[in-house]
Amino acid sequence: MKAVIQRVSHASVTIEGSVKSSIEKGYLILLGICNEDSQEDIDWLVHKIVNLRIFDDENGVMNRNILDANGNIIVVSQFTLMASYKKGNRPSWIRAAGHETAVPLYESFVSTLSTAMGRPVGTGEFGADMKVELLNDGPVTICMDTKNKE
Repeated sequence: MKAVIQRVSHASVTIEGSVKSSIEKGYLILLGICNEDSQEDIDWLVHKIVNLRIFDDENGVMNRNILDANGNIIVVSQFTLMASYKKGNRPSWIRAAGHETAVPLYESFVSTLSTAMGRPVGTGEFGADMKVELLNDGPVTICMDTKNKE
């Protein structure tokens, strides 16, 4: 499982002209799921995300997590994070999980993250053509991969 976590001043997801989710300060998370992912990956990633200290404290030091900052989160499924680009110029998506695996894992990730946050997490729509808008704050962007925990 791969996640791109962007600290944002605001973010939104629009599908077919309608805003599905929008937040002010918080994280926009792009989530890629592969066939080998499990609830263990979800639990590890959620723990890391909720405790990630990338919000400024009163001294301007990145020392506060999303809960301390009273931020919100939008999670957008992004199978293209699983691209293999080693051969040729056209990416291969063979590592990306199919719908039968990815949808339940995506829903579990959102549910687990919502529970850890103590409030709902915004989403896109799995498999939809989404327009994602954000203002990256900093910019601060962190990439995490559950297959590379060390």
